Amino acid sequence: MRKYLEGFMHECAYQGDDISALLLAYDLLVSSCSDELTTLISEYDEGYNIDFESVLSRMKMLSENAGIHEYTGSLLIFLCFTKRLREYYKEKGIADEIFLASVLDLRYKLDECKCVYGIVGSFVAKWFSGFFDLTRFALGRLQFELVDFGSEYDKGGVKLAQNTKVINVHIPRTGTRLDRESALRSYQLAKEFFAPRLGETIAFVCSSWLLFPRHREMLKEGSNLLAFMNDYDLVSSGEYSSYNEVWRLFDIMYDGDPSHLPADTSLRRAYVDLISRGEKTGWGRGVFIYK
Repeated sequence: MRKYLEGFMHECAYQGDDISALLLAYDLLVSSCSDELTTLISEYDEGYNIDFESVLSRMKMLSENAGIHEYTGSLLIFLCFTKRLREYYKEKGIADEIFLASVLDLRYKLDECKCVYGIVGSFVAKWFSGFFDLTRFALGRLQFELVDFGSEYDKGGVKLAQNTKVINVHIPRTGTRLDRESALRSYQLAKEFFAPRLGETIAFVCSSWLLFPRHREMLKEGSNLLAFMNDYDLVSSGEYSSYNEVWRLFDIMYDGDPSHLPADTSLRRAYVDLISRGEKTGWGRGVFIYK
C-alpha cells in the first residue's frame, strides 16, 4: 500500500513535502496499528456502501494512537481507498479520466486544510463519502450528483416536484478560475453522464455561498462568478448567523478582526467592507434548466 500511495500522489501531482508528510504518517499508522488499518481498508475492498462516519470515527482513534493529527489520518484512509475505488470505476465502465478528476478533490481539500489550519490532511473528510460510494463525480471543472429536488418549481413551462431527479452542482476549490467555457463543458458532460437516469428535463441545482444575491453588488460585469450566477434562477436565499463560513473565500478562519482578512481580490475586499460594517454574509439556491 505504501508504494501505491506514493505512486498515486505523484500521479495526482501532490507537492513533494505533502507526499513525504503523508507517507511518514502512514508509516506511523502501520507501526502502531497495522491490523486495524488493514481491517478498515479491507472493508472498503469488499463493498463501497460502507458506514463512512464509522470509518472516520475509528480512524480518529488510530490517528491518536499513532501520534498523527486526526485530519491527516482522515485524508490518509481515503487515499488508501482510492486503490479499490479505481477498480469500482472500471467495473462500472466509468472512464479513468472521470476517476482522476474525482479523486483530485482529495488534493483540493488537502490544500484547503493547509491554508486554513496549516495541517497536511482534511478537516471536511465526511464530504469524501459521496465520491467513494459512487454517487458524486467530477465531470470537467465541476462536480455533480443526482438528488431529489426537495421542493417545487413551476416556471417558464418547467415543473419540478419534490421527488424530481435533478443534478446537484458543487464548485470545488481548485485554485483555478471558473471560466465560462469550462462551466459549459462540465454541464454538457454531466447531461451526457446522467441522462439515462433522468427524464426529458435536465435541471441543475446549486446551493452555495457563491450564489449569495449580494454578489451582484460586488461583482463587475464580465466576471466569471457573475456569469455562473446568471445561469441560475434563484429560488431561495438566506443569511448566515455568523462569519464562520468566510474561510471558504479567505482560506483562513475569521478571528473577529476584519483587518486580518486578506484583501487581495475585489471580492475579498468587498467582503472585508461588508464584515467591517457588521452586515451579514449568506447563500443562495438556484435552478438552471439546461437545454
